[in-house]
Amino acid sequence: MKRRDPLDALAPLSQVNTEPAEPALVRTVRLLDAIMRPWTRRDWQDQHKIPQTGGAIFAVNHISNADPPAVGQFLAFSGRWPRFLAKSSLFDVPIVGRVLRACGQIPVQRQSPAAADALAAAVRAVELGQAVTVYPEGTITRDPGLWPMAGRTGAARICLQTGCPVIPIGQWGAHDIMPGTRIGLPRLLPRKTLRFKTGDPVELDDLRSHELTSPILIEATDRIMDAITSLVADLRGDVPPSQRFDPRAPQDKPPDWDIP
Repeated sequence: MKRRDPLDALAPLSQVNTEPAEPALVRTVRLLDAIMRPWTRRDWQDQHKIPQTGGAIFAVNHISNADPPAVGQFLAFSGRWPRFLAKSSLFDVPIVGRVLRACGQIPVQRQSPAAADALAAAVRAVELGQAVTVYPEGTITRDPGLWPMAGRTGAARICLQTGCPVIPIGQWGAHDIMPGTRIGLPRLLPRKTLRFKTGDPVELDDLRSHELTSPILIEATDRIMDAITSLVADLRGDVPPSQRFDPRAPQDKPPDWDIP
């Protein structure tokens, strides 16, 4: 009998993930798996690059309101429990907010000085050896071709402050289920393929000894977005634009606490 790959996308969750987690998080991942597995296909590449222990930042591109559950499944079945930096308005939704809190997710009050509280919570989680998932773009991409946009500095700040690695992850396919910023009934048929690819840790060691100035944070963020974009290009088999779309370009630069 052929032995199952311990990171097989179809393996039982208990076989591929032994990391401690909140019981509510484990139950939620199992429920989402039961819902998503019959309706989607999984093209998951380079799961072995997901560090199995220790604090880390997973930096992922954002293409749809349907992709957080997909990202969560990918990480959970790669050996790490998903803990997202998520917009605070979700925590105000009845039942949803209660589940998010029970699952250890981290609320972010975007465009507010209170966003720094999320940064501090993420740093604490990383220092406790947990992995935190960040959408560096801060929102669903507005690029006309759905390529990764210019990033915000939250992931870079957490990484440089804690010394943890940033693991880039590219994804493609969730937009076929729920395009753009749409919220509503998903398009489940024909069955969609959710594609993920993990990259090597982003090289940031040369920046770690520097003061966290704006130029240093921007440089680190650009490297993170370059790595994510390269992975998305591999998944799409396409060439990204020469310049990243920046929805904030006409406006003044946001303060450093404006994290995703």
